Amino acid sequence: MRRRAEFTACYEQGLRCHTTHFLVFLRMNALQMAQARLGVAVSRKVGNAVTRNRLKRLLREFFRLHPEIVPVADMAMVAKKQAGTANLDLAGVSAEITPLLRRVTKQQTATA
Repeated sequence: MRRRAEFTACYEQGLRCHTTHFLVFLRMNALQMAQARLGVAVSRKVGNAVTRNRLKRLLREFFRLHPEIVPVADMAMVAKKQAGTANLDLAGVSAEITPLLRRVTKQQTATA
């Protein structure tokens, strides 16, 4: 996701879930090809540019490495303020987001 309108639609119409360091908004997309899309938002409250870019890289890498658990939806991940001081690594991000996504996909398959 790249456009502000896509993020806004995800925030307003999507399912909101949270973890210790992240807010995750999920919204089913209406694309021709069933495709998951990711948008990452990290504000300046999280930390300096190095910290913000590191968090964005970690989230994108998690998304790339775990296509089997990522639902086919628009997903906006927003870093909370404490994410900047948490010294997260890829294993920490995976441990935090994986159970959340598994729970969401389980709910979606139960309702479908």
